Amino acid sequence: MDKLTIDTPEQVHLEFVLAGLGSRFMAAFLDTLIQAGLLAAVSFVAIVVAAALGWARASPSWAAAGFILGAFTIIWGYYTIFEIAWKGQTPGKRWAKIRVIKESGRPITAFEAAARNVVRVVDWLPGMYGAGVVTMLLNKRHRRLGDFVAGTLVVHESSERDPNLTFGGNQPGEAVLPQAASLSLQEVELIETFLARRMELPPGVRGQNGQRIADMVATRLALPSESRPPDNEAFLELLVREFRTRAHLR
Repeated sequence: MDKLTIDTPEQVHLEFVLAGLGSRFMAAFLDTLIQAGLLAAVSFVAIVVAAALGWARASPSWAAAGFILGAFTIIWGYYTIFEIAWKGQTPGKRWAKIRVIKESGRPITAFEAAARNVVRVVDWLPGMYGAGVVTMLLNKRHRRLGDFVAGTLVVHESSERDPNLTFGGNQPGEAVLPQAASLSLQEVELIETFLARRMELPPGVRGQNGQRIADMVATRLALPSESRPPDNEAFLELLVREFRTRAHLR
């Protein structure tokens, strides 16, 4: 597996496993099947609507216009919409357990999602992602042209993400930190990225990074040492839970 270590501006080292051609092909295969199913559904609806209108003179034109609009949205909007809503994943990527991230290791924004997928038509040329496959084989980070344009990477999800990132309500007897609402989105992204990747870091690096992030955030929020849990990772988990609850981020 090709691993990539990213040094963030906060001097935190994050390690990722790059997604290769095989896992990305699996994701693209499922996404293509879903798109084909959606196109078939749009075609069926267009035919039903036209038939219900009695195939009046204008009916075929309206049905064709509706089909073209639906097909355009499915073909061009499918990847972009899912990658924005699911933070770098589509149904296929979620199934293959891969995700799109920025080169900095942070989650992608709507701009990166749109930019990388606009170039998808070029990656497809001359057919079956020919240009994209060749580009991926010629660079160490397995990036297609859309990734170069958007400044993104595709990485494997941490296998420990779900059991180690639980953002439910506070546990009985757990401290409450209203100051967490003052966290910036960049700080929350950094904390979440660290928590998601921590099991893949060497113990020494993991401990140093947890300490560094916890101290940085506590200093900025002016949190006294007695108000934070002694375990740095528990403190970071609590901060993210409080932030999500108080800032109403879902």
